[in-house]
Amino acid sequence: MEDRIRVTHEHGVADVRLVRGDKMNALDDQMFEALRFTGERLKTTPGLRAVVLSGEGRAFCAGLDTANFGKMASGQRGGERLIKGERTPGGSNPSQHAVMVWRELPVPVIAAVHGAAYGGGFQLMLAADMRLMHADTRLSIMEINWGLVPDMGGMVLLPRLVRDDVARELTYTGRVFSGGEALALGLATRLCDDPYAEALALAREIASKPPKAMRAAKRLFESAVDADAHAILLAESQEQARLIGAPEQIEAVTARLAKRAPVFED
Repeated sequence: MEDRIRVTHEHGVADVRLVRGDKMNALDDQMFEALRFTGERLKTTPGLRAVVLSGEGRAFCAGLDTANFGKMASGQRGGERLIKGERTPGGSNPSQHAVMVWRELPVPVIAAVHGAAYGGGFQLMLAADMRLMHADTRLSIMEINWGLVPDMGGMVLLPRLVRDDVARELTYTGRVFSGGEALALGLATRLCDDPYAEALALAREIASKPPKAMRAAKRLFESAVDADAHAILLAESQEQARLIGAPEQIEAVTARLAKRAPVFED
């Protein structure tokens, strides 16, 4: 997998880098497999507290490798596999799983987006909890230009971030827009001159917080998407009941009152 994705770990932060820089980190079969494998492995990595997802070279991810479009045009690659293949417990086919696995991680994921995020690369960044990007980053839901629709989780993730009419306009036109516009639309968390450096700094800050409480907060955000008010209120109470008075919460309170850095065990 290391010719597509490189992962390093430091102080609870997994630094995940797409390393197919000569192809703008385009998604070929090996990249899809590397994304799935890496995401699943991180789900069970001991001591993990935050993840930074980024790309080396000129772009975050330029989307589907153009060789795949050639296969589609020649009839070598039909769409039946998208329906007939195996699906994850969450409902994803293998292509969707390469994106949705990052939303399924139990810890916060921060995407550092630069250069370009097109098509599948755009959908990949949507799976992160937060997206830091340069103002000049170029983005596009580009599938319509290839006679396709977003099919890697985009229709699950995009409506959570922008108004319905905005999602439709971007999808129907496939136009390229900037990181500055992405911020105005709600697709970027914030703009940075160096998204990668700031994403690492944010991940380290998150990693310093109580890890059980952080995972509980992420579970609440994920469950709140489709739940009604009664279910959300009950989930809040259940998560809080598990945290109150536990060793981690006692350490958080004790350290804060003593004005010292807390020490949390995973």
